[in-house]
Amino acid sequence: MNEGTARCVTTAIVTGLRSVVWAALAAIVLVTTLTGLARPAPASASASAGTIAAASLKLRIQAWRYAMRQGGKPYVWGGTGPDGFDCSGLVYASYRSARLPLPRTTSAMLRSWHLVRITKSQAQRGDLAFFGTGHVELYDRGNWTYGAADSGTRIGFHLMNSYWHPTMYFRVRW
Repeated sequence: MNEGTARCVTTAIVTGLRSVVWAALAAIVLVTTLTGLARPAPASASASAGTIAAASLKLRIQAWRYAMRQGGKPYVWGGTGPDGFDCSGLVYASYRSARLPLPRTTSAMLRSWHLVRITKSQAQRGDLAFFGTGHVELYDRGNWTYGAADSGTRIGFHLMNSYWHPTMYFRVRW
């Protein structure tokens, strides 16, 4: 087997394993949610979707604009800027710029009372799109997200596909 063929085979195996891991993480989140093991939402989470949308519009726009200014910067594991970001570091810095400090990591964000779960059809530019429990990006529109994908990439837009797509969407509230 020559070097090029070995590299293609290795890439295919890694891609396949990544899909399996994301599917397993999504299943864990689903089982946790359905069995009631997830932390219950606070009483104020019962506010209507319209109220939540109106209160968070300015916040989302500010966070989105900050994130857009970071386009082209490299993915840096653990990075929160200004020279590079990882996935949650970009979301963290974007919302911090709008004066809303979210937790730093993806898993801590998922436990935050600042997040209100929404459907994809309710998602708007600047809402959060979680890919299982280990990756987060900002939702753009349609089948597009914006963020820091992984090592060796730059911050930018990402097109969803059948193997790589958000499993949960959240709106950030004050």
